[in-house]
Amino acid sequence: QLQQVESGGGLVQPGGSLRLSCAASGVLFDLYDIGWFRQAPGKEREGVSCITSSGGSTNYADSMKGRFTISRDNAKKMVYLQMNSLRPEDTAVYYCAAVYECGSSWSPWGSWGQGTQVTVSS
Repeated sequence: QLQQVESGGGLVQPGGSLRLSCAASGVLFDLYDIGWFRQAPGKEREGVSCITSSGGSTNYADSMKGRFTISRDNAKKMVYLQMNSLRPEDTAVYYCAAVYECGSSWSPWGSWGQGTQVTVSS
């Protein structure tokens, strides 16, 4: 089973950038599609982006398209989320998780990490 640790969050001004990292453990990491999710206070967890096991295909929620970029390094068992042009509404705790399939939607499975807090505020 995959276990993951998220990092890279912080406080950033609107329009700024952050790069989140997801460090995963598990011998089968390179067989898993991986997704990023986020949960804002009082809201349900939502999908942000996903990437296929090979890194050859990615998908994004509509509000993230053109601003966020997901990538992975299977040799390092890492998944990244580059976030640009951040908005106050991007404020949330961000999580990574294995997903069943990175398609037009992506559903998580397995355990959640502790997440990393992203706060966008002036």
